[in-house]
Amino acid sequence: METTRTTAEQIVDEARRLIMTRGYNGFSYADIAAAIGIRKASIHHHFANKSDLARAVVDQSRAGIQAQVALLAEIEPEAGTQIRAYAGYWERCILDGSAPFCVAAILAAEMPSLPEAVAAAVRAHFEELKAWLARLLALGVAQDGVSLLRSPEEEAEAFLSAIYGAMLSARAFDDPRRFVAIAETLLSRVIRLH
Repeated sequence: METTRTTAEQIVDEARRLIMTRGYNGFSYADIAAAIGIRKASIHHHFANKSDLARAVVDQSRAGIQAQVALLAEIEPEAGTQIRAYAGYWERCILDGSAPFCVAAILAAEMPSLPEAVAAAVRAHFEELKAWLARLLALGVAQDGVSLLRSPEEEAEAFLSAIYGAMLSARAFDDPRRFVAIAETLLSRVIRLH
């Protein structure tokens, strides 16, 4: 059974697509209105301004990640497997083009020109992600499935930087396989084989 998406959901989905392809400063409400066949006034009814809309996009991403992380923890007790699953999620998204780049990463690249409310939402996204990964890395060490050279917090920061750098490399060279190669190199350095 197919569910009908609300107008607000359609607006957020289109804004996500536009942010991933053009960035925050590269689209307007007119672009969204044309893409989904509504008037700009309808968008303003749901999102008074562009920063409210961008925050909704980031908040939706954060909620999705939180749900996926919770589900993953329920079904997979091994930290190393969870870390691989995180990298695997981005690998699939990049290879099939469904999410060729993290929307928060695109926004982070535009941080100096973002409204403060959007910048704060982006920072919160990365802080949550880093804290989750640090906890997971510490668990992996306790389970003897992960090997770290530095503290879990430092390693989490480095891991995220490598994953997002791999996204950037795949985009810069228009080669999704670059993400796969970089991510696998990273994973092989952190996760122990049993």
